[in-house]
Amino acid sequence: MSVMQAQDHSSDGVTERRVTAEREDAFVVFHIGMRINALWKIHRWLPMLLVAPRMVRELVADPGSGLLGSRTVIGPGIRNIGFVQYWESFGALEAYARDGDRLHRPAWQAYYGDGTGTDASVGIWHETYLVDADEYETVYNHMPAHGLAACDGTEIVSATERRTTAAGRLGRPGETDTPADASESSRSGD
Repeated sequence: MSVMQAQDHSSDGVTERRVTAEREDAFVVFHIGMRINALWKIHRWLPMLLVAPRMVRELVADPGSGLLGSRTVIGPGIRNIGFVQYWESFGALEAYARDGDRLHRPAWQAYYGDGTGTDASVGIWHETYLVDADEYETVYNHMPAHGLAACDGTEIVSATERRTTAAGRLGRPGETDTPADASESSRSGD
């Protein structure tokens, strides 16, 4: 396996070739967010908006939390704010969500306890995906570490040989996803 070297990065962290992210273990992808439905009800959505980044900082500060990485997403429009997170397991995610000594559970209880959860001024949502170690694929071309590639415990390797195509990265080399007009050398970054 050809692990990326420091010289493969530009000064702003951009990887100067086509790479993929690989993990040995299963992991969890967790999307969570809020939508501000009533902009004028600041007292309902501002507390949630302020506590969300504090929760992420709390998790990042605790290497044993199980959070592998997190990215903020905004949109469509300014009313939608959320996070894409990568976790080592569903158990770690659930343990954090239910821990009364951490920021999430009190915020969760406040959302339902103060009426915010019933007046529709702000909506919350989440999606949880359990991902087996060999059931995903990624590719990054001229990108800084991003998404799964930016997570703790992830190896960044060249997207060459069997890793040239999405089918190959998924371990399905008999399938093809090479566009009809793309040459193998232009796709591998040579």
